[in-house]
Amino acid sequence: MKGAPLLSLRVPATSANLGSGFDTLGMALSLCNVFNVRELLPEGEFTCDVIGEGAYELTDAASNMVVRSYLRACAEWGLPARGLALECHNVIPLCRGLGSSSTAVVAGVALADAVSGKGADEAELLRVMTLIEGHPDNVVPCYVGGMTVCCWDGRDLRYVKLPPLPDDMHVVAAVPDVRVRTQEARQVLPELVQFGDAVFNLGRASLLCAAWATGRWDLLSWGMDDRLHQPYRSSLFPGGKAILERIRELPGCVAVAISGSGPTMVALVRGSPGAVASAMCRTFSEHDVPSQFFVLRGSSTGAAIERAAGGLPPAGGAGKNFISRDRS
Repeated sequence: MKGAPLLSLRVPATSANLGSGFDTLGMALSLCNVFNVRELLPEGEFTCDVIGEGAYELTDAASNMVVRSYLRACAEWGLPARGLALECHNVIPLCRGLGSSSTAVVAGVALADAVSGKGADEAELLRVMTLIEGHPDNVVPCYVGGMTVCCWDGRDLRYVKLPPLPDDMHVVAAVPDVRVRTQEARQVLPELVQFGDAVFNLGRASLLCAAWATGRWDLLSWGMDDRLHQPYRSSLFPGGKAILERIRELPGCVAVAISGSGPTMVALVRGSPGAVASAMCRTFSEHDVPSQFFVLRGSSTGAAIERAAGGLPPAGGAGKNFISRDRS
């Protein structure tokens, strides 16, 4: 029987590119991957035991995103990279638009900080996470939790965390049994957009943020309208376009959007989420695509780390939202 891990890191799923907020708006969700450090190994040696999603395809430690992000962060900070015996408990579906790769990047950078004892502050951790992942709307909510508005110019990052969703608001995520690679989702987008479409999205994204900040949930459906990415990406997987058109008309559905770059679809629902979840999966079925759904909440808490008592030297000031507590 395995004992307690030296470090345990819990990292939430995210829904990025939310509606009109292409590359800027992302939300943390109440579905988490857990990454455990079982043992410290000599520098350059890594093992990776994957349980759950990706158990049969993420077995090579050298190519594992957590390990690669850990090594990249150590290199960025000029620190030696102690080897790790890593255990990944993955529940977030892979390549479905729920931020599974972002959890790996956030975990790798956070582990590099904790294992090395560097004690990087939040701004530096987010800078390195964004540098590795490339998209702040994926990693920022993953690390800090909540709904975030992010701007990244390739060097500097600014973000604002919006108020949490109300208690009666659910996030329904319908996950079809198909995959969309990020590269494919980028390639389908046009190189140029019409000026009118740019103005349309500027207005919708501004309305979305203002509505979220002030609790005007009745305006979210308008604010989530988009002309920059969803019309193109919804054609990459059967049923996506139909869900965008139909589901928001259902009672209780506040807004609907593609999650990340797809193919998962998310709906914000007030009251009972069952009818909306069933309708989303039924729509996928009509297009001969099996699917599953999760009824989630927005998560105001981001990544959290737990240290075993005496397991590692103190990190000397991990990121401020890390929950660090001794465990005997």
